Amino acid sequence: MRNLLIVEDNRISGTMISKKVLGALDLNICWARSLKEAVSILGKYQNNFFAALLDYTLPDSSQGEIVDEVLSRNIPSIVFTGNVTEDARRELWRKGIVDYVVKDDKQSLEYLIFLLSRLEKNSETKVLVVDDSKFFRRTICRLLEIQKYRVLEAENGAHALRVIRKNPDTKLVITDYSMPEMDGFNLTKRLRRKYGRDGIAILGVTVDQNKTMGARFIKVGANDFIEKERFIVEEFYCRVTQSLQNLEYIQMTRDLATKDYLTGLYNRRYFYEVAEKLYASARRNKIDIACAMIDIDQFKNINDSHGHEVGDKALQHISKILLSHLQRTTDLIARMGGEEFCIMTNDISAEDSVRFFQGLCQAIEARSFEFGGGHRLKITISIGISTELGSGLDDMLRRADRLLYQAKARGRNQVVSDRLPQNK
Repeated sequence: MRNLLIVEDNRISGTMISKKVLGALDLNICWARSLKEAVSILGKYQNNFFAALLDYTLPDSSQGEIVDEVLSRNIPSIVFTGNVTEDARRELWRKGIVDYVVKDDKQSLEYLIFLLSRLEKNSETKVLVVDDSKFFRRTICRLLEIQKYRVLEAENGAHALRVIRKNPDTKLVITDYSMPEMDGFNLTKRLRRKYGRDGIAILGVTVDQNKTMGARFIKVGANDFIEKERFIVEEFYCRVTQSLQNLEYIQMTRDLATKDYLTGLYNRRYFYEVAEKLYASARRNKIDIACAMIDIDQFKNINDSHGHEVGDKALQHISKILLSHLQRTTDLIARMGGEEFCIMTNDISAEDSVRFFQGLCQAIEARSFEFGGGHRLKITISIGISTELGSGLDDMLRRADRLLYQAKARGRNQVVSDRLPQNK
């Protein structure tokens, strides 16, 4: 569990913050009430903190010395204060804080939780900065690194495309306009040909002399823009966060329509939508595919003996293992309903499919999961595999289902295939 340092001398305020954080995030809280106590805690934990939440004014730190102390240890810091002047605000941004929150109402606590949640997401979010000015590029990269983003760099549009090919999971591109080889407009156009607005966010960087550049950036596909000459750190962070949030909201909406709420796997509807295309491609191009129906053994007994909450944990446990074994993006997995799952593998021989699914059976049998009171439970699965294309996708799935019941009848915890029927 990651550690969060809270430095707050007010007992009521510190208790409220701690309770709010514990109720929303999986973090271990270390609470100090003074600069001296904070230094002691930092030493005890060897500066191993995910982030720090710092009151600006403390009994032994009246001028924000706590901020300098914690930042010197490279710990992302959020300043939580009752009042902040314009001069103090500018100084805090100059120091390199993540953000500041004014202690005034309940909403400030909500924003605090949002910031901490954002830091957790940022550590898994790749952002590409594209600019031929090394100085400006490093300035932007440094600001992003403060908020724990995974930062990539490119010196022009052509270089940026090469970087993205190696990092297709990049979520945000921040690009200047004027660059050699390929400018920001052409880079934006090229990215939009491959990625829709739900695939990648683009933030253009404009110059003050050209008042129409921001609008032109948006017209060619950017989500937003900032002005290089009027660069305000606080506004920059807001625009970056907003661009990424919009991307996440689009993905969330898509997931609600295509994914199972409990396991995070694709749902039955989405499976049929994609599997029909995979099946048609396999028939057209004479590619080997396999459809596997998977069922958790004795699942009713799990629900009856331990309750539906443990049954839900069993479904999530199985889903994680299934996902971890599917390394190829061409493979498709879905929860079909209840305790039944379906996997369609692409370009795999009948023999290899049996070996793959036998390995999956063994992996699930070998692992247990924990539920209430430290108890652990082992579960197994049975699998039926159809490798013959037959008359259509429905025909493949029906045969896989019949083979699944054969695996159940033979004693469960095994794989049966239409070409190589055999026990585990």
